Amino acid sequence: MVADVARRARASLGSLSMQATYDCLAVLTRAELVRRIELPGQPARYEGRVGDNHHHLVCRDCGEITDISCAVGAAPCLTPAGGMPFVVDEAEVTFWGRCATCVELNVPSTAY
Repeated sequence: MVADVARRARASLGSLSMQATYDCLAVLTRAELVRRIELPGQPARYEGRVGDNHHHLVCRDCGEITDISCAVGAAPCLTPAGGMPFVVDEAEVTFWGRCATCVELNVPSTAY
């Protein structure tokens, strides 16, 4: 999360505003050096895994996010319906469920 980035940068720099952190992350995103992830109901996150079309697993209970590689083979749900003239260059898929730890601990679902 942005607050984590700012905290770690401040440890090295001594001083950094949240606005400067957002500005730097915006520049890094435009340069495709980081990727912005926007999951429903959560603050924006940034990750260093760029240049591929990977997806995410999100635990509804603890909020853990795990990267997963893009599914290979036929994936009809990733092709727009309706025959529209549109060239898809990226698809964002988020898998929601419960991580192994929460299932094992039988953590009551909080519908994260």
